[in-house]
Amino acid sequence: MAARRSDTRERIQRVALELFSENGYEKTSLREIAERLDVTKAALYYHFRTKEDIVLSLIADLEGAVGELVEWGRARDGDPIETRIELLRRFAAITEGQYGPVLSFIQQNMPAMKSLGIKPRLGERMTELFELVCADERDPEAQLRARLALAALLFGANPAFLVGQSTGVDSTIALKVALELASPRPSRDAT
Repeated sequence: MAARRSDTRERIQRVALELFSENGYEKTSLREIAERLDVTKAALYYHFRTKEDIVLSLIADLEGAVGELVEWGRARDGDPIETRIELLRRFAAITEGQYGPVLSFIQQNMPAMKSLGIKPRLGERMTELFELVCADERDPEAQLRARLALAALLFGANPAFLVGQSTGVDSTIALKVALELASPRPSRDAT
């Protein structure tokens, strides 16, 4: 029974995200979500009382995934460069997987996210991830490159940042750029 309830919850989240993308967050109603799902509003209310509750659940799921990644990175022993590379690979999987549309939604609806108080909670987890990616770097340029690597994954997954392109950025391209940015550079003093 719990699996069925979870499937329904995920279906509601997916359909709501589709409608938010099509119509905009502000212009989408619970009634429209229920109609697209072909359920009654009462059935929808069983899972979510408001569209804000749907958004908060999406953000909580994303926050949980980023939190798990941060905890994995903190618990990891070994080469910091290998850890950074693996953090980027795992974050790329988050941005191109089920959370990609959520990240795009957040980036495209910042005013609504701010009014819902999203930024502080998710922002803390993202800050922890940015700090973890730079944890063992002392060189300011290397720190910036590591932060830009994460930004490349965030922006590469969001079609809103692809103005003038007929197709989206392949996720492997975003990861390739991120890994190049995060790779150690030879010292300029060595030349």
